Amino acid sequence: MNIQIFQGFQTVMLEVSIALLPLLVFFAAFQIFLLKLPKQRVLQVGLGFILTFFGLSFFIQGVHVGFMPIGTMIGERLGSRDYKWVLIPIGFVLGFSATFAEPAVSIMTDEVDQETGGYISRKMMLYTLSMGVGISIALSMLRILTGWSLWYFIIPGYLLAFILVFFSTQTFIGIAFDSGGVATGPMTVTFLVAVTVGISSVIKGSDPMTDGFGMIALVALTPIIAVLILGIIFTKKGGKTK
Repeated sequence: MNIQIFQGFQTVMLEVSIALLPLLVFFAAFQIFLLKLPKQRVLQVGLGFILTFFGLSFFIQGVHVGFMPIGTMIGERLGSRDYKWVLIPIGFVLGFSATFAEPAVSIMTDEVDQETGGYISRKMMLYTLSMGVGISIALSMLRILTGWSLWYFIIPGYLLAFILVFFSTQTFIGIAFDSGGVATGPMTVTFLVAVTVGISSVIKGSDPMTDGFGMIALVALTPIIAVLILGIIFTKKGGKTK
């Protein structure tokens, strides 16, 4: 085993500890003054914190030694190719695929399916969010190639989202604005940002700081629009939601 893969792991564990400590204190305070859960349940929660600590630590370390370096290398290779326009469909495929592997998206789609009794199915939500993220990555590639400002996408995008709100239902509005945050999970933020920054670093006239990192803003926007459009189509076809 190459011990270098654990270089900086102590720092990662410290950062995860600091991140989880407020949650642990919050739970302890509620347990003492309000919840009064039985000992067995408290032990289960404690075990959950331990597993979360090690899971997050190993995941973040894996991001540092694996996801980000390989993502940057892939981006540099893609950006160096002669036919730059292929970056747009490749970006769509990468965004679509990454959403399928996103843990937060999987949890949200399961919750929506369960809470609506299958009315809004997991499969339908998963494909809708994947399409939204795929489009956002494709737009990010277009922005890198053209040098257009991020504002040209963000302002019209949010105006469209707020217009769609007036034609959608309360159910889909709530899901839509939650999906924007869910889509910007660890798979997207680690791998796709690294790919985008790598592409931007080798394209003449592109700035990785402004072009590469602006992708997250689009990823948070397009799933909202996609779910709102789904809600309108769903209602037009005879679905009834509040």
